[in-house]
Amino acid sequence: MTYGRTNYRVRIRWFRAVVVLAAVAAIAAFLDSHLLGSSTSTASTPATIAAPVVAHRSQHRAPPLAGRTALGEADGAIPDGTTIFDDQVPGVANLDPALLAALRQASGDAGVPFVVDSGWRSAAYQQHLLQDAVSQYGSQAEAARWVATPDTSAHVSGDAVDLGSAAAAWLSQHGAAYGLCQIYANESWHFELRPDAADDGCPAMYPDPTYDPRMQQ
Repeated sequence: MTYGRTNYRVRIRWFRAVVVLAAVAAIAAFLDSHLLGSSTSTASTPATIAAPVVAHRSQHRAPPLAGRTALGEADGAIPDGTTIFDDQVPGVANLDPALLAALRQASGDAGVPFVVDSGWRSAAYQQHLLQDAVSQYGSQAEAARWVATPDTSAHVSGDAVDLGSAAAAWLSQHGAAYGLCQIYANESWHFELRPDAADDGCPAMYPDPTYDPRMQQ
């Protein structure tokens, strides 16, 4: 009997130990699952936050120099999607009539839209762009490679137009037939009227505006 009771007690203790171990294992598994879920949730948080941060950065990209200014359309700012047929936009309507006629004729033959990025500009608008260029490029000398002064700019006189990429690419191949020529090697978008180009071809391009004698006035 003593041996039987002792053996019975051993079995009871062993059974209790098994139950305790099973309970500990169950608790550990629960905690592990809970912590893993929290970790997954936490890991997803940066992805949720990252999108607004990227969008916020994109809102602060510097616009092109020929983009919007506080001066508005009356001074030559061009709304998105403007073409050389939009006479209600001063930046188009105030272009030299001969230049505008050549552009419209070329556009009719090209089969691609002649989107205007910049056309006529007021002297105030040109000065604004020049100041922006000095800030962007760090010096008056470097800015002069891209933006003329109001006194020398062909945009202020209505004799130049900056076109979208499709029109500029087409005119680079066919523009001479219409007297429309790229003037500066560093500005593939900038075109002026050279009537003799239909017979003689476009003149050699200046590397940039600082080589243009008109800019030395």
